[in-house]
Amino acid sequence: MNHYFRPFFSVTVAFVLACSSALALAASPRPFTAHSLADIRAHHAGKPLVVHIWAMSCGPCIGELPKWGEFTRTHRGVDLVLVRFDQAPSDATASRLAQAGLGAIESWGVVSEPDEYLRASVDVKWFGDVPRTLLIAPDGAVTSIRGVADPQKVTAWLDSVEAASRHNAR
Repeated sequence: MNHYFRPFFSVTVAFVLACSSALALAASPRPFTAHSLADIRAHHAGKPLVVHIWAMSCGPCIGELPKWGEFTRTHRGVDLVLVRFDQAPSDATASRLAQAGLGAIESWGVVSEPDEYLRASVDVKWFGDVPRTLLIAPDGAVTSIRGVADPQKVTAWLDSVEAASRHNAR
């Protein structure tokens, strides 16, 4: 390499590495523990909240992620939180979410093997099957969707929650 370009090359490589490290760090899921769902609900209280639980080891979950990416583009004001319920590496998770258009969405991930306490913190009747979507109304009422969520049903739920909020505001 020509010695005139070495400083430029070194600075450029350092900049690219720093930016990619910052992006990976920003996109890394937060650790999901038995207290996390309560924290998520408290943070998003008073607004419609969609919590989608998925796993990297789940084929239907992976196939569904791009639909959630599209959902976030068409429903910009909706709070969507993703919870990865397996021990996949954070960098693989961040990459998969970015591919689906979900890189900027709030994301959590379990850090140890999910046990009955962790599952019960989500729903005492849940056995840990994924995907699972929790639709949490502003009043705290929860509707659970087992399996792949139909975006039209989620949109209909949102419409009904927003209509109820407008009606209660009168």
